[in-house]
Amino acid sequence: MIEAIHAVVEEFPGWGFPKVYKTLRRRGYGWNHKRVHRVYCLLRLNKRRKGKRRLPTRNPEPLAVPSMANQCWSMDFMSDTLRDGRRFRTFNVLEGFNREILAIEIDLNLPAARVIRVLDRIAEQKGFPEKMRCDNGPKFVSIALAGWAENHGIHLDFIKPGKPTQNSYVERFNRTYRDEILDLYLFSSLTEVRTLTNEWMRKYNEQRPHDSL
Repeated sequence: MIEAIHAVVEEFPGWGFPKVYKTLRRRGYGWNHKRVHRVYCLLRLNKRRKGKRRLPTRNPEPLAVPSMANQCWSMDFMSDTLRDGRRFRTFNVLEGFNREILAIEIDLNLPAARVIRVLDRIAEQKGFPEKMRCDNGPKFVSIALAGWAENHGIHLDFIKPGKPTQNSYVERFNRTYRDEILDLYLFSSLTEVRTLTNEWMRKYNEQRPHDSL
């Protein structure tokens, strides 16, 4: 059991116990949940739980859950730093229906024209969505993207300023990506970021247990 647990943790260092246990079950091990958890804790592998800030009472609108693919894609940008101090950005696109990563584009700069090329590349395989949810960043409110969306009959659903929970699917994904890739490694080059990210994307889409599904 110890060897099996270590094998999963070494392959997926960012996962906590629930996903480790589900992966063990997928690999054919029939150990009891409590027994595996006891050994997992004795090995001091349990991850520290991050405390949540108390927020004032609000009346948020429920996030619409797509009933089929291509009803709504979610988009957002992230940033991080290479070993030499250069900052790079990532453009993340997520399918709202099944939480599939459609693309993570990585470069030092990602102008609106590059964003459109990425979306066209996705559409060649998946088709165009009915709408795309995003924040009010300069790349998303550009005339070029607005014209592209109008030409393809796509509604751009902008969230309210300062309300990231209205785009919570991709915001939650961003946290996972940062915990399991961006914060876990010190990158020397963009090639290294892309290589690790592409391998992680494959495992995320094909192997990772998704609790919400």
